[in-house]
Amino acid sequence: MTFGVGLQGLAGNLVTVEVDIADGLPAYTLLGLPDAALSESRDRVRSALTNSNELWPNRKVTVSLSPAWLPKSGPSFDLAIAVALLIANQTLPNCEDTVFLGELSLDGKVRSVRGALPALLAAAKAGITRAVVPVANLAEAKLMVDLEIIPMQTLAEVLRWLRTGERAEAESLDLHCESEEVLLDFADVAGQPRARLAAEIAATGGHHILLIGPPGAGKTMIAQRLPTILPKLSIAQALEVTAVHSIAGTLGSRAPQSLLAPFVAPHHTTTRVAMVGGGSHVIRPGASSLAHNGVLFIDEAPECGPGILDSLRQPLESGEITIARSIGNLTFPAQFLLVLAANPCPCGKFSGRGRNCTCTSQQVRRYLGKLSGPLLDRIDLRVIVDPVSRIEMAQSELGESSAVIRARVIAAREIAAKRFANESWKLNSQIPSRALRTTYQPERAAMNFLHDELDRETITARGLHKVIRTAWTLADLHRHEIATLADVKQAYTLRDGVEL
Repeated sequence: MTFGVGLQGLAGNLVTVEVDIADGLPAYTLLGLPDAALSESRDRVRSALTNSNELWPNRKVTVSLSPAWLPKSGPSFDLAIAVALLIANQTLPNCEDTVFLGELSLDGKVRSVRGALPALLAAAKAGITRAVVPVANLAEAKLMVDLEIIPMQTLAEVLRWLRTGERAEAESLDLHCESEEVLLDFADVAGQPRARLAAEIAATGGHHILLIGPPGAGKTMIAQRLPTILPKLSIAQALEVTAVHSIAGTLGSRAPQSLLAPFVAPHHTTTRVAMVGGGSHVIRPGASSLAHNGVLFIDEAPECGPGILDSLRQPLESGEITIARSIGNLTFPAQFLLVLAANPCPCGKFSGRGRNCTCTSQQVRRYLGKLSGPLLDRIDLRVIVDPVSRIEMAQSELGESSAVIRARVIAAREIAAKRFANESWKLNSQIPSRALRTTYQPERAAMNFLHDELDRETITARGLHKVIRTAWTLADLHRHEIATLADVKQAYTLRDGVEL
């Protein structure tokens, strides 16, 4: 008997692998709701054992994965099945309190698996103290300080360790898991004071942004540099981000121990499943979950297919994605900062005096009308990004660096953290609507201004709450004890900065 882990989204369940070898016609039966990839483990395990100089029992073999009601998928059970089979064949000693993760190649190598980190988290929660993992998953496995991690390259090494306790030196297996991250800097952005301010406000309070400007104005540059002014992730946040990327198989582009907020930029031709997650057999997280605790940037937003952007409305409100399939409901975290970028018109030249634009007013309205009202109502900041002037390009002095802006962001967040010390939320963008009407109201003159705008129907009730949240962020940046009328008016201007 050995242990593996079955994953359902980020949640894992400890799976007991039992093998019975009985007299009868040679056969191999796998029980426990396996999927196609897991059902094919028979041939992989048999070839791996044979090529590792182990005997395959030419008898009736029954493999049971319990709990039987839990659907199990993927090849990560190969190693656990191979070890359990040899234990049942009485050629290996029993190994308790050890979980085995790994796919077996035909020649006996232990290949990497997706979801190693959430699997190890589930194993540790179930009381397991030791884990055998592929060397390729060592970087993320090393994040588990509560588990003894045994990295292995081949099935033969695993069997030698189980029989004799000997294994390769850890130094030879540490494949330089540290990776250098190339950081961008806001000093590279010429001009754009309004867009810079909007980025600082967004990073401070977690507010969503819409950038509208012609091609080459710097919309993508600003979005790409947003993670560099966000505070570093906490250890718990970094573990959650790494777990999501581990399940999606995208850790190759991100160091497992990175504390930098993730930046995800799907192409505007992406599908709804790729954006929010899903799948027919194996449900995987989408771009919105990969951007958890980071930035989700969508360039050419009006060019997205019907319903793609509107599928983000639910995670923008709740901070998570729930995917319903026949095998069950899976929930992935999706608390991200959304940055949308769009041209002012289909040709992209309707800026400044618009002399080079060839689009009709109807084409402009139809183009920007692809961004639905309910989605725009969830956007806190709408910023016009004008083309960089010749004077701004000629300036020799660089703008503020990311380090300087990040220092202000961290200081403002510390003010908010003290204000919300007894609350369940940490950012201004997360203040509930009820609290905005009671404990966290701006000053009276500011509320009168917002109520007048609400009576004129220039903003909705949700828009009113969004303006108040942004005003609290501005108050933190300006060191105000309460959101003032000036803060509210500036927040209202930033929200209503674009006529759509």
